[in-house]
Amino acid sequence: MERRSFLRAAVIGTGTVALGFTMTRESLAFPAKTGPSPYGALQAANSHGIMLPQGFTSRIIARSGQAVASTGFTWHGAPDGGACFADGAGWIYVSNAELGTGAGGVSAIRFSSTGAVTSAYRILSGTTRNCAGGATPWNTWLSCEETDRGYVYECDPWGATTASRRPALGRFKHEAAAANPDHRVIYLTEDETDGGFYRFTPAVWGDLSRGGTLQIAKVSSGNVTWVTVPDPSAASTRTRYQVTGSAVFNGGEGAYYRNNTCFFTTKGDNRVWAYNEATKTIAIAYDDNLTTSPPLTGPDNITGTAVGDLYVAEDGGNMEICIITPNDVIAPFLRVTNQSSSELCGVAFNPAGNRLYFSSQRGTTGSSSGGITYEVTGPFRTSL
Repeated sequence: MERRSFLRAAVIGTGTVALGFTMTRESLAFPAKTGPSPYGALQAANSHGIMLPQGFTSRIIARSGQAVASTGFTWHGAPDGGACFADGAGWIYVSNAELGTGAGGVSAIRFSSTGAVTSAYRILSGTTRNCAGGATPWNTWLSCEETDRGYVYECDPWGATTASRRPALGRFKHEAAAANPDHRVIYLTEDETDGGFYRFTPAVWGDLSRGGTLQIAKVSSGNVTWVTVPDPSAASTRTRYQVTGSAVFNGGEGAYYRNNTCFFTTKGDNRVWAYNEATKTIAIAYDDNLTTSPPLTGPDNITGTAVGDLYVAEDGGNMEICIITPNDVIAPFLRVTNQSSSELCGVAFNPAGNRLYFSSQRGTTGSSSGGITYEVTGPFRTSL
């Protein structure tokens, strides 16, 4: 039987997740269905090869192996996950480098209040395959290593403080992190076909150096329980195998928190999930098999806006960033053309919400040395 006949149920491991209940984010009734974008149809590709809605424009911020603007700083290869941080009237965009052993790390670009690039610099070096991550409420960047028994590093976007390894957040094939300031926990995804979904509770909120408790999710009939991982260091057993019956997620990717809900993606089955911390329940917010003409495949990094729109980047598919609206419509927001050997990542809005940053990890060359980081400006909506 086709999965579309199961519009209100889906299987996670041995547990069933009930769908269709209302979540906290602007009365969502999952799962999202294909429909028209609130910004209208995509226009013809511009000079950067990007198809955007009417009224939007793009510019190239940085290219791998080249100096960022007039800073003299060389942008890293394979740009991946990123985030923005307020910097007075300006802001900082940080970007991971998903490069091999010892070649990874994080770079940052600083912008003035007008969006002019004022400086660029390194904030983490010598690490491996820094994929996604997440910003903290205390203005640090958690950069995650997507490698077996990888670490999470806490970085200072200003580069004034040396980045620090945070082993209490577990050693596994990390992907993303999303901080929940309302309940003082951090969610973590794992990029394995049988990966887990984790929750870390710091011993002291705002100070990850003090350690804390790492837990993994178990799911039954849409209800989530959290069980402590006995050995976060995974010295003898991988973290995802330490708790019997923990929920299995196929290729955990990006994560984003807002209004009691952590949205995270799984690339292996083309899904966006929604975990509600207040109710301890989980639902499928999007599944390509639960809608006609699905626009989103290979869902990767995810971010959102104050009005409740979610933006999800594709690894593969049509090389699109798709929007999921609060009324559960999913549609392409932009498409990058002639870069089919790349992936889109690093989606993040500046503090004002009127500039969207993202990277094409391998650009037009299909190589990690060909990455391109973009900025999109235009009439992003501030009300529904």
